[in-house]
Amino acid sequence: MLVKKLTLKNFRNYEEETFEFQDGLNILTGKNAQGKTNCAEAVFYLCTGSSLRIRHDRQLIRSGETSAYIGAAAESRYGGVTLEASIFENRRELRVNGNKVARTVDFLGNMRSVFFSPGELRLIQDGPDERRRFLNLSISQTSRDYASALLRYNRILDQRNNLLKEHDVQTVLETLPVWDEQLAHYAARIAAKRRDYLADLSAYAGEAHAFLTEGQETLVLSPDRETRGSEEEIAEKLKKELARNYERDLRLGFTSVGPHRDDIKIALNGTDARGFCSQGQARTAALAMKLAEVEIFTKLSGETPVLILDDVMSELDLPRRKKLLARVRGLQCILTCTHAERVLYKEACNKIRIHGGKIVP
Repeated sequence: MLVKKLTLKNFRNYEEETFEFQDGLNILTGKNAQGKTNCAEAVFYLCTGSSLRIRHDRQLIRSGETSAYIGAAAESRYGGVTLEASIFENRRELRVNGNKVARTVDFLGNMRSVFFSPGELRLIQDGPDERRRFLNLSISQTSRDYASALLRYNRILDQRNNLLKEHDVQTVLETLPVWDEQLAHYAARIAAKRRDYLADLSAYAGEAHAFLTEGQETLVLSPDRETRGSEEEIAEKLKKELARNYERDLRLGFTSVGPHRDDIKIALNGTDARGFCSQGQARTAALAMKLAEVEIFTKLSGETPVLILDDVMSELDLPRRKKLLARVRGLQCILTCTHAERVLYKEACNKIRIHGGKIVP
């Protein structure tokens, strides 16, 4: 997968600019707060239909404007594809090859990317929400079935939670099994997909981590609870678990069990990484997880994703920077940094300098 051209109009701090990318390494350089990360964010948005940095799309619109536009021309093994997003104050329009798509799930998978920035330390150090979000975004890029199941699960979960807040307990208890049936159906699809994905992720991340640390440390990822059996067996087990927790859920006012409560165990050298590893160890572990994403995307789709490395080099020592560049050789990589160090970027690469939301010589 290659991004050939990216056009931004009234996006973040860009008035109008077009980027030309090439195969291999593309370096966006410039001082801080000039727009490097905004460009990288736009590529990721066209891959996932969402941003890692903001909650509301209207925040992507340039100050003083009423709409923003992102468009990309990409090349896959199936041929060329154009992706476009027009963002307005209260809505957006997504298009693939000029055709409007009504659902985000239909936008996913046309172009895939893996995004890594210093903020990805949240994967290791923060609560389970961050790790679930990582899993959901990652799996959704390779499985529209998963993305669709996740969307429906969340809608049913909201409805079940609203029901639990009702005062008529008898009506609630009579109605809950209806929601449980639907919730368990989609939960089973989500849980089975996560189980298989996490098995691959742990294997690839462990190998990448050993490469980055020269075998000095081990990284193991595992689910916080085991998921065994077929989807039908998982669904039946969850329905029973939901029923056992009726009293508790009524007391709390929300659903206390299900995939929305899952987490990933992260072990470094056999010890829980959360709260015990250093900043450097957390950074390397998170980077290994992202490199594992690259391997999984390649395995599942038959082509490499676009790798986005946002301000990563400043956070790594020189040996690990060299290791990272050796690891990503052969991928299309969009890398942002304040300056391109000659000791690192000796090979041919596409350097783009950005100043004030504009490409400059």
